[in-house]
Amino acid sequence: MRSGRRNGSARRNRGFTYGVALFVLALTSVAASAVASIYSTELRRHKEAELLWVGEQFRAAIEAYYRRSPGSVPRYPPTLDDLLEDKRYLSLQRYLRRIYADPVTGRAEWGLIAAPGGGIMGVHSLSTKRPLKQAGFVHPNAGFAGAGSYAHWTFVFVPPLSAPAPQGKPR
Repeated sequence: MRSGRRNGSARRNRGFTYGVALFVLALTSVAASAVASIYSTELRRHKEAELLWVGEQFRAAIEAYYRRSPGSVPRYPPTLDDLLEDKRYLSLQRYLRRIYADPVTGRAEWGLIAAPGGGIMGVHSLSTKRPLKQAGFVHPNAGFAGAGSYAHWTFVFVPPLSAPAPQGKPR
């Protein structure tokens, strides 16, 4: 009879150990899922910050190209490649080191915003994902607040309107 009691006790111990192992496995899975979710969110925030930086690089390069136009009529770059090497001068002029990849899509492919007189006045992401960042943008990105997708984050250079000359009183 002793051996019968021993087997029953051993079976109960194995069942308890199995239950504890399942509980630990479930708890580990929940924790891993939470960590993966936090990591994914932080990765998206990092990509958004990088997109803002890259967009500003494009905006600044387009502005430099426009402002450094030879002659009296400023022009926008015809292509993004013209920001890498401006062929309007005898010496090499570079406004960007390279065509940056879109951090959200991972491709060096951008939506182009055409200038009224020709050329490119801005770029935007081709991603249709909804941004995590919805507020707290500073000028000139204040219009990004509440955007439905990254494609609505447009990095555009618009030259300021020249102020009219002050009119004096006729004498």
